Amino acid sequence: MLKALKFIITFLLFYQFGCTNNTVKKEELSDTANGPYRDTSFQQEYHQGFVIKEDNAETNDVRSVQPDKKGNIWIATKGGVFQKKKGEEKWELMISGENHGPAYDVMLDKNGKIWAGTWNGIYSFQSGEMVNEKEPEPPISNVTEISGMVYAFGPRGIWAYQQEKWEKKDYPVAKSIREVLPAKNGGFWLGTDVGLYLCKDDKTKVFQDRADLVSAYVTGIAYSDDGNLWVGSLGGVAIRNEKEKIAIKLPENGIPNGNVTVVKKAPDGKMWVGTDYGISRFTPGKAEYSVRLSRRWLMSNEVRDINFDDAGNAWIATSKGVSVIMKKEMTLEEKANYFYQQLITRHVRDPWIVGRFRLEVPGDTTTLVPEDDDNDGEYTSMYLAMESFRYAVTGNPQAKERAKKSFDFLYYLREVTGNNGFFARTIIPVSWERSHDMNRTYTPQELAEELVKNPRHKPVEKRWHLSEDGKWKWKGDTSSDELCGHFFGYYCYYNFAADEAEKKRIASHVDKIMDHLLQNNFNLIGVDGTPTKWGVWSPKILNHDPDWAQERALNSLEILSFLKFVYHITGKEVYQDAYINLIENEGYLENARKLFTKNPAWETYFDIYLALYVYPPLIKYEDNPALKSIYEEHLDEWFNKYKNTNSPLLNFTYNYLNGGQDGLESSLFFLKDAPLDLVDWEIDNGSREDLNIVRKPILEELQVDELRPPSEYRTMRWDRNPYQIVAGNPAQERDPVYWLLPYWMGRYLNLIENSQ
Repeated sequence: MLKALKFIITFLLFYQFGCTNNTVKKEELSDTANGPYRDTSFQQEYHQGFVIKEDNAETNDVRSVQPDKKGNIWIATKGGVFQKKKGEEKWELMISGENHGPAYDVMLDKNGKIWAGTWNGIYSFQSGEMVNEKEPEPPISNVTEISGMVYAFGPRGIWAYQQEKWEKKDYPVAKSIREVLPAKNGGFWLGTDVGLYLCKDDKTKVFQDRADLVSAYVTGIAYSDDGNLWVGSLGGVAIRNEKEKIAIKLPENGIPNGNVTVVKKAPDGKMWVGTDYGISRFTPGKAEYSVRLSRRWLMSNEVRDINFDDAGNAWIATSKGVSVIMKKEMTLEEKANYFYQQLITRHVRDPWIVGRFRLEVPGDTTTLVPEDDDNDGEYTSMYLAMESFRYAVTGNPQAKERAKKSFDFLYYLREVTGNNGFFARTIIPVSWERSHDMNRTYTPQELAEELVKNPRHKPVEKRWHLSEDGKWKWKGDTSSDELCGHFFGYYCYYNFAADEAEKKRIASHVDKIMDHLLQNNFNLIGVDGTPTKWGVWSPKILNHDPDWAQERALNSLEILSFLKFVYHITGKEVYQDAYINLIENEGYLENARKLFTKNPAWETYFDIYLALYVYPPLIKYEDNPALKSIYEEHLDEWFNKYKNTNSPLLNFTYNYLNGGQDGLESSLFFLKDAPLDLVDWEIDNGSREDLNIVRKPILEELQVDELRPPSEYRTMRWDRNPYQIVAGNPAQERDPVYWLLPYWMGRYLNLIENSQ
């Protein structure tokens, strides 16, 4: 009795202290000024890439790109001049026979004529063919229109075309001409290996000093809308007014590589800076920038040229082909519809398992085939949660039907084991010959190696088992993260989509799982009669085995949540009694309070979302004011520690549990900026010179020191670290539930209002 009274007094003190702090934190984090977001259209970027000729490095080495007025695309490559007609994907060689050879530049004049500088002269496109102009002495590396005249530039001189004849010009400039730009007040700028020249008929001036440029190796020149000249060179970009250098853009200012290759102004006024490692886009006068690199956006990170068509699409010449970065107007609802179609048609396998699929040819989305995943149950549970929110918002019977299908699969994962309360990770058809983690045996030497690396290693030799009906193989050794994910899905299904009959099924299902844990001292027992490698919530192990110290805080929080959820929906006092016992006699609430002060060596990004999965029952179902206050304070600590990850799933879960709209702006930015491309392209942000490599927030991984927008890191589920320097696997296509779940949560919370 005395112990119980002491327990109550302690929690009442926590309640008083916690309420005061909660009020302050929620005021500090409030985004109420933003209000609900009315869904309006925004510009969604997406990419299409072109290989000019398969297995031909010279042909795919593109130096210059130019759209014409008809929507055709012209390119100069090491393998010649090519044209792609509007709406087609085939590239046609435009100069063949004895004239075939390297080309360097293509240009469109004001009359709509295409010009090309090549190894043996300058060509113009006339009457359907390329005609050699003969007179300018080859090679011709640059072609530009200046004051209504076409100019040809090369190492042997400069020529101007006027009144249908070529005239050689005499300017005292270096022969290494890399870029040409008409000057605002007559004449033209030349970028060379030895400086920037301003050439006029009466005078030529050269800029070479550090006071004028970042360096004298000038490779790109363009005017911004404010009239300033952006001069790209080896090392970065100098920004000049009419008299002097006024600013610079170096890697530390947002350029991913110091080898600048091209500078162009987009129709919307943004300045595109191409480098040997991707593209940066700047809005003049602002520090913010965005980067485009990797096969998500570019055929190669080595950018050679950029030009824009009449629709504002960016055509990009790279060392391995041509890329076009396009924009289209979309609302979040339209983006959700697009992703949902991709999900249903490309990421569902029998009997309604949702997850990633394999690409037999990396990056080739036409080679999609189903594949099992260790966490099929967990990720299908995220899909179940998504469909539940979708049903709660729309009342669409299709959402309810598909939610039921996914729950049926999760329900079957328990039934297929024949062990009543134990459930499998996933199932595959018995006909599949390939799967992850095939059954194997350990030699004594192999087992010794594993045990030295990890004394907790469990040598599971038989992971796959045959179902009783012989149709499926099911995977055992189920982990704690599977149970967390399952229970989050069950919670959402129970509260937002299930009818009374389904609620009884959910209650019966989780009752069997939790009874299994109770009967086995809070351990998930596999087919061998021992706890699975990760399925441990036992006080004996968590509180007394030093090798489990790193899991103590989170696993304590997890089991309290499981018990609270199952007690709430079954009404069985045995679960509430077990819950109170773990708090009063085993210190599980105190364990959980250490989640944010644990040793930094134990921090993992995955744990952020395992905690997210288990908060809802603790916050929504706890009716003891003192306990609920402690859980709310715990939730606030969790959110404050991780809110800078700008995750809409994290933000909206917090909003659901506290009734606010914290992080709404960053959530909306994520939902808009996330790419449409679901291929898990490898993103190497560690090779960028604008970012630093660090060992935080997760000590075991190399990471960049700045969270970049989602368009700049891998297509990911929420359990992945967005700071990781190199990540991705182009042999897989990710499912879009990572986007759809927070979108429908935002809709449910009325933080995102349908445009209609």
